[in-house]
Formats: sequence, C-alpha cells, structure tokens
Amino acid sequence: MADVILETKRLTKEFKGFTAVNGVDLQVQRGHIHALIGPNGAGKTTCFNLLTKFLVPSSGQILFNGKDITGAKPAQIARMGIIRSFQISAVFPHLTVLQNVRIGLQRGLGTSFHFWRSEGSLDQLNERAMALLGEVDLEGFADTVTADLPYGRKRALEIATTLAMEPELMLLDEPTQGMGHEDVHRVTELIKKVSAGRTILMVEHNMNVVSGICDRISVLQRGAMLAEGTYAEVSKNPQVMQAYMGTADGELEGAHA
Repeated sequence: MADVILETKRLTKEFKGFTAVNGVDLQVQRGHIHALIGPNGAGKTTCFNLLTKFLVPSSGQILFNGKDITGAKPAQIARMGIIRSFQISAVFPHLTVLQNVRIGLQRGLGTSFHFWRSEGSLDQLNERAMALLGEVDLEGFADTVTADLPYGRKRALEIATTLAMEPELMLLDEPTQGMGHEDVHRVTELIKKVSAGRTILMVEHNMNVVSGICDRISVLQRGAMLAEGTYAEVSKNPQVMQAYMGTADGELEGAHA
C-alpha cells in the first residue's frame, strides 16, 4: 500500500444549490508532486480552500497522515504541517527579503508576529533564513525591499517563507500564474528542487509545468474527479482532452485551463 499523506473521501461543497466540489476522492502520496488541474470553474481553488479549512465541507472527510482533520481549524492544520502558499503573492512588501523569511521562522521560537521584539532577539534566525534563501536562489536579494523584487522572485520568496514554516505538505496555489517564460522556468526548477524530502500538492494552469515536474495529476471538471494518473496517462484521456479543448482529438500539450 502506497504511503498516503493526504486523502479525501467523497469531499463535497455546496453553495446555495450549486455544487462546487462533488464527491471528490483524492489520494496524495508522500514525497510526490501532485497537481490538481482542470478547466476554469472546475472547483480546484474551492478544493484547496476545503483542504486548508478556509471553507467547511458540506459533507465528506479529509484525512492527514490517517487522522481525520475535517473539523480542524486553519491554525490547527498549519501546526500539523499543512502550509499553503497563496495565489496572490503573500509577502510583506515593505520589509526586506530576509525579514520576510524571519517572520516565517518566528513560529519556531513561539514569538509569531511579535513585531515589537527587538531586532537582536531575531538575529539568531538569520543563519537559517539565509539557508532558506539559498534554497530558492535569493541570497543575493537578502537586503532588498520586497516591493522592489521582480514578480518571479517574489514567488520564490513566498516559497521560502512557506518552507520556513517547515511544511510536511506544501500546497501551492497557481505558483506560475502571470509569469513570463523565464520566470516560469525558474519557479518550476525551484519547485522541483524544494520538493526533495517533501510532499507538494499544487493547482496549476500551465500544462508544460505539470508535465515537467508532477508525479501524479488529478483532473477536476465541474467539481468532480474526471481522471487521475501520470501526465502521460491523463494527456491521452479523451475525456480530459474534451474538457480542455472542447474536442476529443484536441491536444492537451500546452493547454491553459
């Protein structure tokens, strides 16, 4: 039996008569990069919001390491090691790159968000913060004010701050959205690099990204699971081609949902 870190059973979310997520059974294996893909309106972000407890399921179950977390609060699941990076870059723009990562590390000190602490008490975090910046190729930007970073580098910083929370499972919400080709390539390589020894579940539109780094792909359509498998398996599935391209003989390669 594969080592499943996250599982949903018949996960469902209804909004006043509209079913956004409909009976989804998802299994994410430990150590994998797993993508959730699908056309616009397929329920991907709603599914993510259910997993991170920003929404409460109408029915169904969510299990993390075999433990039922369906009723857990967002802060509780973050403490368990499920950490989400947001679609819109979630960093403090007027702090430096190094300061942003230190805030993520403060959780380990038990002084989370104590902005009134003296700078000196946080200096002990600098070494670890610089190591994390090294992981995402941002050492040279440590003293840069975050607002001045190029967009792709901001996303790299967001991944570093997510790593600072020591996630067992990282949830990445459209990590390459709005990026040019060069940034997409850099962030894709970065995700591959930081996935060593970690599990990543990501919502992603760019099929070239998904095909390049994902071990397993789940395809949602109208809130339900349409297909699951490797990229090679999913991209040949006629139903998936039809969902993306509106035609059974369409090519999934390079399609943007």
